[in-house]
Amino acid sequence: MTLILSNDDVERLLSMPDCIAVLEEAYVELAAGRGISRTRSDCIAPTSYSDDAVYGLKSMDGVVPKLGIGAIRINSDIVTNPMVGNTQRRVKVPAAPNDRYVGLVLLFSTDNGEPLAIFPDGVLQHIRVGATNGLGVKYMARQDAETVGLLGSGWQAETQLAAACAVRDIKEIRCFSPNKDNREAFSARMSEVLEVPVTPVDHAEEAMRGVDIAMCGTNSIDPIFFADWIEEGMHLSSIKKPEIDVAAVRAADRVAIHTHDTEPIIVVSKGAQNYEENEQKSWETAKDLDFDSFPTLPELINGDVKGRENDREVTCFLNNLGLGYQFAAAGSVIYRRAKEEGAGNELPTDWFTETVHP
Repeated sequence: MTLILSNDDVERLLSMPDCIAVLEEAYVELAAGRGISRTRSDCIAPTSYSDDAVYGLKSMDGVVPKLGIGAIRINSDIVTNPMVGNTQRRVKVPAAPNDRYVGLVLLFSTDNGEPLAIFPDGVLQHIRVGATNGLGVKYMARQDAETVGLLGSGWQAETQLAAACAVRDIKEIRCFSPNKDNREAFSARMSEVLEVPVTPVDHAEEAMRGVDIAMCGTNSIDPIFFADWIEEGMHLSSIKKPEIDVAAVRAADRVAIHTHDTEPIIVVSKGAQNYEENEQKSWETAKDLDFDSFPTLPELINGDVKGRENDREVTCFLNNLGLGYQFAAAGSVIYRRAKEEGAGNELPTDWFTETVHP
């Protein structure tokens, strides 16, 4: 039987510490060449939805033989790039029927190839991005780090804080985002969830002043963290390349990245005007940096390189591109727990397999 799970199931079955732990294990496999991951690919085309939007079909996959799981993540998106305050954002539109997004994870067995589970990608997407940056904090931030400055108050920002709190004894958090109501509501909610005081502040610099860990968790495709905000011993954390200005990256003593794949495989249809106008602000950002020279997170975890030599160093982790491999690793935990607890709904595996040779 093939399991069909919901986002609610995923949220209940996978905790942030569990995701951090399984990614850490899986990255050792990846560094050793026993795990494999295919570079994300994006097909971009015009859409009839609106003149300022494009259609994106995105896929990424990976296999963790040690865990017996292969996974593919697929997104069918309507994407816009509005200005919010002084920065331009990448915003997905819930344009599917009933105002919904479309993203799926498919898990397969490496033992016999069968489809094990299908579930939405939304909750896992949030958790795995947070867990990745959490591992950056674990291996690069000072051991005594206890204060966090956060830029962002959206869906990615929540798991960034949860991950930081999972790997360090965080005692104080300051949060800035351009919308005052959003940052105040976010700060109140996260104070309760994390049991750590989260204080909303009126300016980005105020959020970053004097903190041990400076985290960016936004959908901005413009820089939001700058070199003159850096202080001795600080750890910088970004969920995408554009967030930290190139000068700030260069000012860091040590920089690590998620993967040496610096951009997706992108195929753009003629007429996808929105993408063509804004591509220089996304994957072309920081093109002057030598990403091949930076160590990757799997190399840090595997002990091939050090994330920090002393408490004075400024370190920087750029979560520059996601991996389908993460969905296989975290998916293994979700599937195992679901089977143990009888979660989800089972459908006949024959519905998803065939007798005709493909």
